[in-house]
Amino acid sequence: MVESQPLLRADTPAGDDALLQAWAERIRAAAAGGPRLRIRGGGSKAFYGNPLDAECEVLDTRAYAGIVNHEPTELVVTARCGTPLAELEAVLARHGQRLPFEPPHFGPSATVGGMVAAGLAGPARAAVGAVRDYVLGVRLLDGRGEDLHFGGQVMKNVAGYDVSRALAGSLGTLGVITEVSLKVLPVAAGEATLCAALPADAALERLAHWRSQPLPLNASLWSPHAGGTLWLRLRGAAAAVEAASERLLRETGGQRLEPAAAATVWHSVREQTSDFFAQPPSDEHGLWRLSVAPTTPMLAWPGDTVIEWFGGQRWVWAPVSAAEALRALARQGGGHATLFRPPAAQPEAHERFTPPEATLRTLQQRVRAAFDPHRIFQPGIWGY
Repeated sequence: MVESQPLLRADTPAGDDALLQAWAERIRAAAAGGPRLRIRGGGSKAFYGNPLDAECEVLDTRAYAGIVNHEPTELVVTARCGTPLAELEAVLARHGQRLPFEPPHFGPSATVGGMVAAGLAGPARAAVGAVRDYVLGVRLLDGRGEDLHFGGQVMKNVAGYDVSRALAGSLGTLGVITEVSLKVLPVAAGEATLCAALPADAALERLAHWRSQPLPLNASLWSPHAGGTLWLRLRGAAAAVEAASERLLRETGGQRLEPAAAATVWHSVREQTSDFFAQPPSDEHGLWRLSVAPTTPMLAWPGDTVIEWFGGQRWVWAPVSAAEALRALARQGGGHATLFRPPAAQPEAHERFTPPEATLRTLQQRVRAAFDPHRIFQPGIWGY
């Protein structure tokens, strides 16, 4: 039986206020001309984003950990930034709940703060939404050392700029996220993973058709494995999942995976441990993520491609010198390209993100200046 009373962490450190005050003092010292700061939790996503200024001092957030409050009946949890992501997920699992956007860990040291700051989501992203869609409130130390609170623990329609959600994916450039309140969801009653042999073009065509149907689609994956294999995950009411599974198996001639095998497939793509992700063609190749319209045909690019999010996310390996060609392809598909993991031979490669248009760049600079007027956080990560 799921507990209904709030769950509070019993071993909360007594010196929390002192720790936050010490961080605020470091921020004010940096603003006054001291060393600039590099915010880091477990460091599991340190590869992501433009390289930081090597002269920065690290502000390690792991000491500020713990689940502050969990209201299972309200589907809300509040946790401190240094809380291990695995710990949070384990607590939710005991109550039959989960983070529906499936954040990747990329290692055992992943933290809740890093999850929000990176803003990365897993296989279910296209069906359930992004990290920002589940952020209800945050507590933040800004570039002046001020302790700010945004949002709360309920979902509301509000006028004005949604700061809580803007912090998701900000990569630490706006301040130190010290606490976050998240909306969680119950584990679905029904789940099934189907796989079928399909070439890429046929898989994309079928995905486009299925997405227009009342099907409980949750995630998809196409890989060049064995000439082309499509995996499809269904989640929702048990009866709906069973009915959809029977229909899709008839249409594709595929098979249904056992739960353990299905879990291995989705974990390998979420954590990028499959052969495609773990074995780059050479030390000169980086992993590129192309975000495009789901209906975009197979891109004309040499080498293997892995496709997620019902066609909206494409992964390829390519050298840094291919940046312009990849970004041109992504633009043709209505999207953009990101150097997700730099080549081993060029770990300090810059311009990993597609440069924003002038208007958007100006807006980004203004937002960053409002939160970090002295530019002390993560200098260099957005190129300024």
